[in-house]
Amino acid sequence: MIEKLADSSGNVIGFKCIGNITASDYEKMVPEVKALVEKEGSIRLLFDLSEFKWEKIEAWLQDLTFGLEFRHEIQKMAIVGDKTWEKWITHLAKPFYARDAKFFHTADINKAWAWLRE
Repeated sequence: MIEKLADSSGNVIGFKCIGNITASDYEKMVPEVKALVEKEGSIRLLFDLSEFKWEKIEAWLQDLTFGLEFRHEIQKMAIVGDKTWEKWITHLAKPFYARDAKFFHTADINKAWAWLRE
C-alpha cells in the first residue's frame, strides 16, 4: 500500500510505502504525482520505506514507467528508511528517478523534509 503523507505541500510530495507494493498502488500514486507536475513543473519527492517489505513482480513495470515518465521533473528525491539496502537503492535510483537523491535514516525524516524544501 502507498499512502500520501500529510506533510506534502507546494511542490513537495511524500508517500509512505507499507508492506508489499502492487500495480494498483501505482494506479493511485501516479495521478497525484502527475497532477503536481502539471501544476508546479518540477517536484520534490519523499518515499518513507520504514514499513516497506517488497514490490510485487506485477508492479515492476509500473515502477520503471514511473521513473521514465517523471525523472526529469523530480528535482530531489529523499528515501527514508532503516535498512542498508534502502541506502543502496537511493544511489541506484538517482540516475533513473530524479536529478538528485539522498538517503535519510527513519529517525531523520524531518531532515529529509527540510532538505527537500531547501
